[in-house]
Amino acid sequence: MKVSVRMRWFVWVLFITGGIGLSLWTDKILELCGFSVHFGLTARLIGLLFIGFSFVVARNTGKTLAKYGKEGNIEKFDTNKFVDKGAYACMRHPMHFGLMFFPFGIALLMGSFSYTIMYAPLTALLIVVMVFTLEEKEAIEKFGSVYIEYKKRVPAFNLSPGCIKKLFQCC
Repeated sequence: MKVSVRMRWFVWVLFITGGIGLSLWTDKILELCGFSVHFGLTARLIGLLFIGFSFVVARNTGKTLAKYGKEGNIEKFDTNKFVDKGAYACMRHPMHFGLMFFPFGIALLMGSFSYTIMYAPLTALLIVVMVFTLEEKEAIEKFGSVYIEYKKRVPAFNLSPGCIKKLFQCC
């Protein structure tokens, strides 16, 4: 079952806005119970760095997919060619890796205690679940044995300095 790009964006926006809404509510309840945490400028700047990191990684990996992953006239955000160049050479899901930092960035920028410790980690976990339940399955359906071999030699996420450096490089 292929999930459309539009549906993926909807789910992504739902995760983020849902986390924001729940955190505002949770933080208010915590405040009424006498628990209050205030984030300083440093935390908010780190939040901006996380958001910037997410956007840079999404842009760079998206450009890599656009350059190497398309043949013929296909939908804007779709691919029909297997890509193992750039960050995809050392990590199967570099775009998702970068996007996992976005909710933490929002949480720190908002100064929300509950978003930082509850909802951002939950959102990151949901991204990982989506990767392993949807993305991997669709990639195997689309690319078959090529993807299965790729999966055997390249980890889903890779924290090595060389691979992290590739996240900042574009095609």
